[in-house]
Amino acid sequence: MTNPAPAISCRNLWKVFGTRVDRLAGGLTPQTTPEDLRAAGCTAAVRDVSLEVGRGEMLVVMGLSGSGKSTLVRCMARLIEATSGAVMIEGRNIATLGEAALIDLRRRKMGMVFQSFGLLPHRTALENVAFPLEMRGQDRASRIARAREMLALVGLKGREGYFPRELSGGQQQRVGIARSLAVEPDIWFLDEPFSALDPLIRREMQDEFLRLKGLVEKTIVFITHDFDEALRLADRIAIMKDGAIEQIDTPERIVMAPATDYVARFTSAVDRTRVVRAGALALPVNGRPVEGDPLPAAETVHSLARRIVADGRAQIPVGSASGQIVGLLDRAAAMDLLFGPTA
Repeated sequence: MTNPAPAISCRNLWKVFGTRVDRLAGGLTPQTTPEDLRAAGCTAAVRDVSLEVGRGEMLVVMGLSGSGKSTLVRCMARLIEATSGAVMIEGRNIATLGEAALIDLRRRKMGMVFQSFGLLPHRTALENVAFPLEMRGQDRASRIARAREMLALVGLKGREGYFPRELSGGQQQRVGIARSLAVEPDIWFLDEPFSALDPLIRREMQDEFLRLKGLVEKTIVFITHDFDEALRLADRIAIMKDGAIEQIDTPERIVMAPATDYVARFTSAVDRTRVVRAGALALPVNGRPVEGDPLPAAETVHSLARRIVADGRAQIPVGSASGQIVGLLDRAAAMDLLFGPTA
């Protein structure tokens, strides 16, 4: 049995801006340097990016302003044309699609939420959510029913008749999320959707997003510059710098084994105990005796600190949600992570 194609695949993707881009398009290679581009009067917003996003996975792409993350997600959705390379959606090269086929793909497969809420001011929340279904040609009764369902899902039941000006920023953002979910997308692109919100509303929206993620399995590409947000939401994190991917890995690997000096500096202030889960530190059992209650593999070292400190065993069993033992936690290593290595 063959493995299914990834939901999204980028292969040697470049997006170059400048007056002489046509001269570069055939000659862009992994060896092309920023100096080469500058000499041709060009600059690369996305530079030789290759990555895959599995079905049902949430990839968080992050980096400082100007790192290329927003341009990358727009190339993935073909909102802008890549200079070279390929973007495959479920095995199809989207660069080969005509306009009608591309619009159909976006309407039926993709949901998008960007920093700008983009709500229609003269339409109610219910009408805004139903709008993409109207564009699809769906009958009024079914699209209104679907819009009501989506507004209830994001916690806006009772506000269906409110206009955008009558809603708070967080509520407007929820309408935008409901609208993107209404078309039942398999792939969901979110470009810093919470960046304009105040910290309390932003945290609430992250909670809401995690709840939705548990209810509706989607392939998600989420763009942010907030590392705490990335750690909270991601299955994997891709860190970008100057248009290129510096590292793409699990949150634990990003903070515990940075691939470059830049990633190490980027993650230097992160409290590793709040990122690393017990399962990530578990070593194979290899026939060693397992006794007592296991630590939950999915919980962080920080959340388990009291239990780790109080447990006198040198090797503490770690278990999955079903109770199956997945390995043994070296207590000394966990204590070093919590309090720093002993002198």
